[in-house]
This record gives sequence, C-alpha cells and structure tokens, in this order.
Amino acid sequence: MREDFFTFSEYIKKDQGLLTPSMEDYVEMIYRLSMHNGYTRINELSESLNVQPPSVTRMVQKLADISLVNYERYGKITLTESGILKGNMLLMRHNIIESFLRSIGVFKGILEETEKIEHTISKETLECIVNYLSFLKENPDIEKKFETYRESRVNE
Repeated sequence: MREDFFTFSEYIKKDQGLLTPSMEDYVEMIYRLSMHNGYTRINELSESLNVQPPSVTRMVQKLADISLVNYERYGKITLTESGILKGNMLLMRHNIIESFLRSIGVFKGILEETEKIEHTISKETLECIVNYLSFLKENPDIEKKFETYRESRVNE
C-alpha cells in the first residue's frame, strides 16, 4: 500500500481541530494558572506567555466566543467546564511529551522541544508514548541500560 506524502502545513491542516496551536497554549496556561485559585487575569497570563496584554485580551475573547473561558473586561478569566477538560488534556499531553523527551536524554531546551511537538502529535502516537513510558517504569533495569548506553555514546 502506497502512502502519500504532503507538506508539513498540509498535515497540520488535516489534523487541526477547532483550536490553533496558539489557542491551545492559552488554554493550557489558563488551566495552569487557575489550578490554585480557580482563575487568572490578563496580566498574569501575559507575563506567563510573554505576550503583550492587548494580544492576550483578543485571544481570551476568542476563547470566550467558543465557550472555553468566561471573561469580563478587566476581570477574572475562568475556564468553562469544557475549558477545564481541554486544559487538563493539554497539560497532560505536555507532561507526557516532556517525560518522553527526558527518558531519551533531552534536557537542553526541553520546554521548546516539547512545545514544538505537542501541537503536532497524533492521539495514537501519544498513546504509544504513554505505553512506552509505562513499560520503562515497570522495567527500570531497561531504562538504566539505556541511560548507560546513551552516556557511552556521548563520551565517544
């Protein structure tokens, strides 16, 4: 069976759902910032994402339009029930990818690498990574052998 190749942007168009990668970043960060007191504010979100407040306001309004957040001008930003579910899933995806990268020895620039991967990974691939990480956890001897192997390759 022949598999057709496409450009990267065509693969992204095929897989992209309702949210853009930028929207996902916002929902994930709102979720992170809201974990302690149930809400966040524009300035806190702006600082956390290194984005100017007017841009944050525009994006939060877009997220409100699709019922992921509740937002009143100059007020608190809270996630809706569906926003909470999405934020939890996005944070979990982020953590899985970061754990995988650590398991294969990626430490330098891990946040950047995680961010690049998390918006393009399929659900099936993510599930395979979860299985792989579970396997390593259940077989620490194999993980240790890989670490030793990796270190020997670095020192060559």
